[in-house]
Amino acid sequence: MTPVTCHSPPRYLKIAITPNVRGAPVDRRRETRVFVELPIKIWGIDANSRPFTQPASLRNISGRGATLQGVTAQLKPGLLLDLQYQGSKAQFRVVWLGQPGTEMQGEVGVENLSKDVLLWDIDPLRCAATVGEG
Repeated sequence: MTPVTCHSPPRYLKIAITPNVRGAPVDRRRETRVFVELPIKIWGIDANSRPFTQPASLRNISGRGATLQGVTAQLKPGLLLDLQYQGSKAQFRVVWLGQPGTEMQGEVGVENLSKDVLLWDIDPLRCAATVGEG
């Protein structure tokens, strides 16, 4: 595997918010996300029951999922897709989609269903701690 540098802009760092502050936003993320730019290949069956294959890239990763960008296939939450990074492959479930016509168009949130497959050599928790210390 190719080593990957940890990048974590402030907008991706998990922020602890005091729960008793009225009107404070709540971060619903269960895990820290780490910003990456990794080329991947995805394939599966789209929302119209047609097979697709396309290149895309990872925008951020966590221990259980990732955000893809550059996705043009017509997808919907719940669909399964396969993701390949370098020589490793794993299956993911689509969790959310960026809304068409917004800056998030083409982004797809996915959950890793292949828990035993190591796709990248990044530990999101270690990366977030390293970047946060710097």
